[in-house]
Amino acid sequence: MATFLYRLGRFSFRRRRLVLALWIAALAVVGVMASGVSGATTDTFSIPGTQSQKALDLLDEEFSQASADGATARVVFEAPDGEKLTAGANKAEVQSLISELGKADQVKSVTDPYAVGTVSKDGTIGYAQVTYTVSDTDVSEQAREDLKRIADEGDRAGLGVSMGGTAVVESSHQSTTELVGLAIAAVVLVVTFGSLIAAGLPLVTALFGVGLAILLITFASSFLDLSSSTSTLALMLGLAVAIDYALFIVSRYRAELKHCRTPEEAAGRALGTAGSAVVFAGLTVVIALAGLSVVGIGILTDMGLGAAFAVVVAVVVALTLLPALFGFAGHRITVGRLTSRRMRSVENGSREPMGVRWSKFVLRHPVKILVTCVVGLLLLAAPALSLKLGMPGDESAAPGSTQRIAYDTITKGFGGGYNGPLTIVVDARNSDDPKDAVAGAAALLEGLPDVASVSPAAFNQTGDVALLNAVPASTPSSEETVALVSDIRDKATGLREDSGAELMVTGTTALAIDISDKLSDALIPYLCVVVGLALILLMLVFRSVLVPLKAAAGFLLSILATLGVLVAVFQYGWFADILGIEQTGPIVSIMPIFMIGVVFGLAMDYQVFLVIRMREEYVHGAAPEEAVVTGFRHGARVVTAAAVIMIAVFSGFIFSDTAIIKSMGLGLAAAVFFDAFIVRMTIVPAVMALLGHRAWSLPGRLDRLLPNVDVEGEKLRHALTESHAEPTRADAPTGQH
Repeated sequence: MATFLYRLGRFSFRRRRLVLALWIAALAVVGVMASGVSGATTDTFSIPGTQSQKALDLLDEEFSQASADGATARVVFEAPDGEKLTAGANKAEVQSLISELGKADQVKSVTDPYAVGTVSKDGTIGYAQVTYTVSDTDVSEQAREDLKRIADEGDRAGLGVSMGGTAVVESSHQSTTELVGLAIAAVVLVVTFGSLIAAGLPLVTALFGVGLAILLITFASSFLDLSSSTSTLALMLGLAVAIDYALFIVSRYRAELKHCRTPEEAAGRALGTAGSAVVFAGLTVVIALAGLSVVGIGILTDMGLGAAFAVVVAVVVALTLLPALFGFAGHRITVGRLTSRRMRSVENGSREPMGVRWSKFVLRHPVKILVTCVVGLLLLAAPALSLKLGMPGDESAAPGSTQRIAYDTITKGFGGGYNGPLTIVVDARNSDDPKDAVAGAAALLEGLPDVASVSPAAFNQTGDVALLNAVPASTPSSEETVALVSDIRDKATGLREDSGAELMVTGTTALAIDISDKLSDALIPYLCVVVGLALILLMLVFRSVLVPLKAAAGFLLSILATLGVLVAVFQYGWFADILGIEQTGPIVSIMPIFMIGVVFGLAMDYQVFLVIRMREEYVHGAAPEEAVVTGFRHGARVVTAAAVIMIAVFSGFIFSDTAIIKSMGLGLAAAVFFDAFIVRMTIVPAVMALLGHRAWSLPGRLDRLLPNVDVEGEKLRHALTESHAEPTRADAPTGQH
């Protein structure tokens, strides 16, 4: 591994113009490919093997005129203050708008609120249900523009018109906070390196990598149904890890130049050592993210694979484009005209770095510091004991958006349950009297106290499958609605025994409940698979059993503390005003498993970057505590800078208008803080001090079984030392190890 990367670094440095030209060409080609597609995304969920999905499939089969895959929109009308929709002028305007909706592009049918009774009791609010001939991902721009145009006509006439549903896409308002995150990253890099050139290289390579990844994901959305969060997460993670990986390699390159290496040789050695750590750190992140696909939920698979792809691109950019840019920068990358007096005293050896002083402090008091940190993280994790999960609906849409206005208006006029009616499918094909069985199902629903209303049954052509709508008395994400769905399903057993008919609950609300249950069931198996694979990988890297186990234990503390913070903010409402959270509620159900996947990968990044240098020094004869101090001497500053950059990038998403992105940003920023500064920078040296030589022990059988991948570059160092001369020319990489 180290030898291959050494040759790759020298090759990219020497052929820098070719490498740069290839990356620019790749970016241009992908940009042209992506510019011709709309990049339509979807937020709908499907989850095979659940009752909700089974019912949807039956609906699609038996009610072709109301395909479960068809897009829908709910257009909500509100009369001006002091007036009613049932009044002459307002009623005429609503009916005119409904007539126009029926003629809009791709519209299949529109309900008349006056004919079907979807006008509130006080006559001030009503809504029309629009169904489309295509799925939500295939709704044309013309169809969306028709909706907006008709809504604007109603607004000009004095009505309040808002829209929700799968056909409605919220306008994307790109926040400037991502740019703020980049600006903070630039400042941190300048402070770390004291050089504008050294600080600029990680930013340039990160923009190349993220740009290529996002453009490819956009192009892929033209033939794949991707979640709308896929590109956001890929941007969030891709940007953060790309800067981190480049930061690590640039730091090693500058150190090699200070040892009087030629720039080409320094590039080769930087990749042969730091590049190996980047490869394994990236591989750990990819394993954790790609592992999300085993859960079997489309949105998680999209997000995981999209982010994993962005990480792969970030690694490739760091290993090829970055050493090519070293060739253009040369020795100028070491010129630090922006360093402070303290930094200069550290560089000339008259003052110990902060990382060294901190590590020595921890090594003097390992037990006290270890206990304090563990107890502190467990206290932060305490709120996670009351964790409640749910899926976001229009109630979590951005304040002022048409979806949020529609949700609030429906709640005001009809009650929260009308925003998430339960779709009831009665399969009476095995019943002797299908109509009687359906009547029994309707009576069962009407007898439940938490059901506000039940619609008349609609039968299929053969009269043995029926469709009903039951409106809960509570909002879609409330605990009462969750309990209602469970109660209906429990009572459906009696209906099946009495009549042979099967009653199934589906719809957006029931599907969200089933997704939460599915995620809860998959959490432990996913954790075992991902952590198991990562532990094997880390054993390859560190040639140790205890170091990987310690890394996993630290990760668990970080993730528990992070979940505690999310519960405190999004459920309890702590600091909600500061963060712009208007409504508290359950944590998005994908967050725990998502956080495990992402945070585990990031945690192992810091573990590799910091501890690999300790391993390198230990292998070359340093005592355990000396290796810890040396590891902090060379790695603490880089890991600290990387963590601050990641926190800055992730924090930029906290102020997003979208609840799921806001929670992702806060969760990732908190997790990086806990893992980098509490676990890796504090708990790790304390545990290493207590373990001593045992930290690096590996049972003989495992030692023989696991291949030696030479991550720390020991074989490369010996080979170069024995040659007594630096290679004058490196061939293109051949893949030899």
